Amino acid sequence: MKYRRFGRLEWNVSEVGYGMWGVAGGEGGWTGSSDVSGMAALEHSIQLGCNFFDTAWIYGRGHSEKMLGEALRNHPGKTLYVATKVPPKNREWPSHRGDRLDQIFPPDHIEEYVEKSLQSLGLASLDLLQFHVWEDAWAHDESWIRVVDDLKRQRLIRGIGISVNRWEPTNVLDTLKTGMIDAVQVIYNVFDQAPDDELLPLCRELDIAVIARVPFDEGSLTGNLTIDSTWPAGDWRSSYFVPENLAATVARVESLRRALPADTQLSDVALRFILSNDNVATTIPGMRSIPHVEANMACSDKGKIEPALMTLLRQHRWDREPTAWSQ
Repeated sequence: MKYRRFGRLEWNVSEVGYGMWGVAGGEGGWTGSSDVSGMAALEHSIQLGCNFFDTAWIYGRGHSEKMLGEALRNHPGKTLYVATKVPPKNREWPSHRGDRLDQIFPPDHIEEYVEKSLQSLGLASLDLLQFHVWEDAWAHDESWIRVVDDLKRQRLIRGIGISVNRWEPTNVLDTLKTGMIDAVQVIYNVFDQAPDDELLPLCRELDIAVIARVPFDEGSLTGNLTIDSTWPAGDWRSSYFVPENLAATVARVESLRRALPADTQLSDVALRFILSNDNVATTIPGMRSIPHVEANMACSDKGKIEPALMTLLRQHRWDREPTAWSQ
C-alpha cells in the first residue's frame, strides 16, 4: 500500500481508503450486506495497510460507525483515520439552491450528530467531520464557521470537510476559499472528470485534501452492470439506476470496454485512473467482501496508468447534470 499526504492536516493516509456506505445495509442503503462478511473485509483491509475509513451516521443509522468502532478497538496500536458526516436535518440528498443553512445544518443539529457519531464509534474525538450536502451560497454564513471553531477548540474534531453534491464540483469553490475547509469529498472517476477543471487545482493551491468517492460509478465501472440489472425493493440502486440512467450508463460502459485492450480488467483500470492523479489524497471504494478488498488494495502497488491508456480514458469523460433521480 502506498500512502499520501492528506493536505494541510498532514496525515499519511492510504491512497486506497474504505468507503463504508454499502457495508452497513439498512434503509436507503445497499441490500445484500452481512455484518460477518463486512467485518471480515474491514479487518482484512487494515491488515493490508488501509488506514482511512469514510463513514456517516446515516449509513445504517449509526450501524456503519459501530462496525468501524469495533474494528478500531481491535487495533489499538494502529493509526487509523476516521471520517464521518453530519446528515442534513431535512434528510434530503442533495441540497437545493435556495435551501437555508439554518434549516439544513443549524448549530445544535451539528453538535447533536457529532455526539451521536462519537458514541457510535466509541471515540472521544473525530479525525474528520464532513457536511453531507453543501451549497456554496452558505460559504460566508458565520453560524457554521462558529460551530466548527467551537468543535475544534473542544477537540471534538480535528478537521472539517465537505461532501460535494453529485455532479456539482463547482458548488463549493467559494467555501474552500474561506480557509476553513481541510478536505473535500467529490465524485471522481473515469466518467466524472469535471473536478479536474476547477476543483482539484484549487484544492492543490489551497492544500486541501481530496477524497475521491464513487470510483466505480456506483458499480458500473466494475463491468457487472447490464441492461437487465435489477435490485430488491429498498435498495438505493433501484432508485438511482432508473431505466433512463441504466440504459445510458450501460451504453457508456460498453463503449469504454470496446476501446480498452482485450486483456484489461475494467475495475482495475477504473481505480488506477484515480490513483494516477496526484491531486487526489485517497479514494474510497465500497468493499463488502475480502476478494473486493484484495483486488482494490492491490491496485495501489500496480503504479500509474501509462500515458497512452490515460489519453484513451480521458476521451470517455461524461459530463452529467443533476436530475430528480441522481441523488
